[in-house]
Order: sequence, then C-alpha cells, then structure tokens
Amino acid sequence: MKKIIATIGLLFVCAFTYSQTEEELTEEMAPKKDSIAAIQARVDALQAKIDALPGWKKGAFGTIGANLTSFNNWYAQGTPNNAAGNIGVTVNGFANLNQEKFFWRNSGNINLAWIKFDDKDNPNDDDSFKQAADVFTITSLYGRKLSEKFALSGLGEYRTTILDNFNDPGYLDLGVGATWTPITDLVVVIHPLNYNFVFSNNDAVFESSLGAKIVADYTRQIGAVNFKTNLSMFQSYKSGDLSNYTWINSLGYTLWNGIGLGFEFGLRNNRQEALNFAQATDPGATFDSIDNDLQTYVLFGLNYAF
Repeated sequence: MKKIIATIGLLFVCAFTYSQTEEELTEEMAPKKDSIAAIQARVDALQAKIDALPGWKKGAFGTIGANLTSFNNWYAQGTPNNAAGNIGVTVNGFANLNQEKFFWRNSGNINLAWIKFDDKDNPNDDDSFKQAADVFTITSLYGRKLSEKFALSGLGEYRTTILDNFNDPGYLDLGVGATWTPITDLVVVIHPLNYNFVFSNNDAVFESSLGAKIVADYTRQIGAVNFKTNLSMFQSYKSGDLSNYTWINSLGYTLWNGIGLGFEFGLRNNRQEALNFAQATDPGATFDSIDNDLQTYVLFGLNYAF
C-alpha cells in the first residue's frame, strides 16, 4: 500500500513539475514573440522604403498545374479503359520604373491550359490534348506625377488569345486620365477618355466604341508569398452591350528554392463574346436573347517564383 501511495505521489509531483515547466516556458516565449513582431514591423517598413526608391522593379511568378491518369479494366466506372489529363500554365510578370517626376508600369499575364480524355475502347475517340484555356494580357501605364499620390496618365492595354483565334477577338484600349497610388503596391487608373478597339472577323457582333476605363492593380511580395489582383473594366458610352470587365487573382507561396504552391482565379463578363459563342449554334441570337453567364476559370498547382 505504501508503494502505491508513493507511486501516486511521484506521478503527481512529476505532473506538477511538468505543468510548472510548461508555464514557465510559455511565459518566456511571450516576449520573444513580441520581439519577432517588432523586428518584422521594422523589416516591412524598410522594404516599403526600398520599394518607393526610384528605379526599375522587376519580377515574375507562375503556376503549373497537371493531372494525368490512366485506367485499365476499372469496371466500376462507365469507361473502364481510359487515359485522361489536364495541364495548365500561368505566368505573371511586371517591370515598373519609378522616378521623381514620372512612372512607367508594365505587366503581363498568360494563362494556357490543355485537357484530354481518351476512351481506349473507342478507336474513333480523339486521344489528343485540346486547348482548354487561353488568356493573354499586356498593359503599359505611363504617369506624370502631380503629387506623391496623383498623376496624369496614359494607358495601353491589349487582350486576346494566342493558341486559338489570335486577335479574333482582340481588344486594344488606349486612353488618358488620372492615376491614384494611395500606397506603394496599389494603382488605381481612372480614364474617362478611352477608346476600345475591337478586332474580329465577326463585325456584326464585335464593335469598337468610346468609353471610360478603370483599372485597379495590387501586386506585392511578402516573404514567401507573391500576390497579384488586377481588375480591368471598360464602360462603353454607346451601349452597355459593348462594356466588359476582367478580374484576375493570382497567389504563389514559395516552399523551397523558388518552388511552391500557386493558385489563380479569373472572372470575366463580356456580352459580345457571349453573343458570338451563341450564334455558332443559333444564328438568330441577339444581345437581348442570350444568357450572359459569368466566365470563370481556376488553376491550382505547383508555383515557381523568378
């Protein structure tokens, strides 16, 4: 009985000692966390000053997503013998020049994807990869500074596809107005005088027009994280059917030697593209008869930061 009591006492003492040790360690760790936070705040402040210095700032990051599968005699599914796969690549790059009296900001985005599904039991099946995503955008913005946060600016932006139907349609925006840079990494462009040139073989659907251009871009790198969001919007003065917008969000997280995980999500609304697609099966379709569904795409995979 004495041995049992002694053992219980020993366990209680050990538990109490461990509890004390954990509490002491927690108390010791708290000020260190505060110190780390203070150091990080100073580092962020220094990085903000570096970003604001005159000169060129360049960078790029991209994401590769791939999924390849092959099934043989997998009878639980409707197609027991098949090979399938999808491959996606996206690249975001920028080259920005900041000087005392002016700035020049350039950026580009490419998103390409291919997909295939091969039914091995169907000799007439198409076993090749087909183009599934095709996005290409380049932007150039020049601004003459009126103050630290405001500038008179001119913008050129070109959007199209490059794998299929290059420049059909293609969109070229040229305009002037003002640019607001409230913080180092955020640029807001408001150009009330902008002409949206539309290039296409289908002149009955696609039409150029005068309107207003609004662009908001936020690009930043915080440690191992690369982040970019870009909203490009055109509001036609002639008709709402000629207006459009595209919003692309990209995120890259570096894990090792520039390699990590990447994610990109895009939204687009364009009634001209929706009508052109609808007329392929219904030649009598009009702007009033179509369902202008929101266009979206998602890409997730490996990321590489240059």
